[in-house]
Amino acid sequence: MSTPWLSVKDLAQQIGRDARDIEKLVQRGRIPGRKINGEWQFHPQEVTRWLETEIPEATSKELTAIEVGQAPSDEVEQFRLTNYLTIDTIAVPLEARTKRSVLETLLEVAGRTWQVWAPARVLEAIIDRENALPTNLGNGIAIPHPRNPMPDDLGQTVVSFGRTYSAVPFGGGGQTMPSLFFMVLSRDTPTHLRILARLGRMIQVDGFIDTLGGLETPEEVFDYLSLIDAKLG
Repeated sequence: MSTPWLSVKDLAQQIGRDARDIEKLVQRGRIPGRKINGEWQFHPQEVTRWLETEIPEATSKELTAIEVGQAPSDEVEQFRLTNYLTIDTIAVPLEARTKRSVLETLLEVAGRTWQVWAPARVLEAIIDRENALPTNLGNGIAIPHPRNPMPDDLGQTVVSFGRTYSAVPFGGGGQTMPSLFFMVLSRDTPTHLRILARLGRMIQVDGFIDTLGGLETPEEVFDYLSLIDAKLG
C-alpha cells in the first residue's frame, strides 16, 4: 500500500507552520518536495528525515508546534516523555564503552518492558540509521533510533535512557562525544516526531544537560525528567 503524499496545507498543519512559510522553504530547497500536477507535494518519510535534522536547531516555539501538530485529534492524555520512559528503562550508569555496546545495552534496557518483539531486527535498523547519519547532537547527547517506525517489531513505543561513565565515540565529525543517550523506539511517525521535539525542548532548558549528567540513580533521573516534562506543559 502506497504512502499518501502531503499537500502544503497538510504539512503546515502537521508541523505547526504557516502554509506560506512552507512554500518559501520548499522553493528554496530547505524542505524536500516536488511538484505533482502543478502543486507541491511532500513524502512523509522525507519530511520526517528533514524534521530530524531541523530539530537540534529549532526554537522552542517551533518544537512546540511540531508536538501540537503531530497530536491525534482524539488525544486525551497530556503528552509527556515519561509516558514512554520508566524507571525500568533507565540505566545509570550504562555499562558500555563503544558505540555498538551502547546501542546493544540500551536496547536490552528497553526490552525490560517486553515490548521489543524483534530485538535483532530493531538493532539492525538502529545501526543502519547510525551508519547513514549519526544521531550525536554534538552537545553530549545522542538519540539513537531506527530510520522508520517499526510497528511490526514493537508492542508499544518505548524510550530508554543511559549515562555512560565517560564519553563514547559516536560519529558526527568533530562534535562533542556523548555520554547521555536516549534511545527512541516508535511504532508510528507522529509519536516519533513528538518525542524528538520534546527532547529538543528539554535540552534547551537551562542546566538540563549538566543536571542530567550528574544524577546517580534511575529514580533521580526519572524524577528530574518528570519535573521538566511538567514545566514544559
